[in-house]
Amino acid sequence: MSRPANDAANEGEPQETPPPGPAAREITGPVDSRGWLERAIAVRVRELRRLGGATVAEVAARAGISKATLSKIENAQISCSLTTLAGLAEALDVPVTSFFRGAEGPREAVHTPAGAGARIVARGTRMGHDYTLLGGLRGPHQRMEAHLVSLTERSEVFPLFQHPGTELLYVLEGSMVYGHGSSSYTLHPGDALQLDGEGVHGPRELLTLPIRFLSVVAHAHPEDAAHDAGHA
Repeated sequence: MSRPANDAANEGEPQETPPPGPAAREITGPVDSRGWLERAIAVRVRELRRLGGATVAEVAARAGISKATLSKIENAQISCSLTTLAGLAEALDVPVTSFFRGAEGPREAVHTPAGAGARIVARGTRMGHDYTLLGGLRGPHQRMEAHLVSLTERSEVFPLFQHPGTELLYVLEGSMVYGHGSSSYTLHPGDALQLDGEGVHGPRELLTLPIRFLSVVAHAHPEDAAHDAGHA
């Protein structure tokens, strides 16, 4: 893409920080949670200005602010007033809400080192089924849990599960026949099975031991998890 003519006219102005590429987005140090809103707005203002092919000087003039002020906004060095945001929205011909995309606040992450997952006692525990909680995200609208399930003993009786939400199984080792409702699926390493948790499901036949698979359950509502009758 050719550079806008107005950029050439402003070669004496302070150079903008180039947009980060994939490698530049990697963060090796701890993230400072302070100023996250300013950083989110800075990214959006800069993105929208560049998408419109406008210079800092042009947008600043339209918004009724100085170039220095806009530069500070784009570098998250100052906080914007509502009046300034309204002026920028008009200058960029976008709704004010577009500046807040990605600014919902710090996002949750759960790190579980190898071997540090909590052991869960579930229906199949006495049948040689081992359940390890790898992590779970909880929020106002959804809840997700991931388990590593290990089956090490053959059994003629298998626990059956039924719960709200959606479940994804991914086989890491071994093979088995897994049932969901009236259907049966033969699963081998690398196979995945996504199912509606309301349908009765569970292993029907263990073909090759040991069997290890990931079970990821997503609940539509947090209260569903409290009534979860078990999974995997």
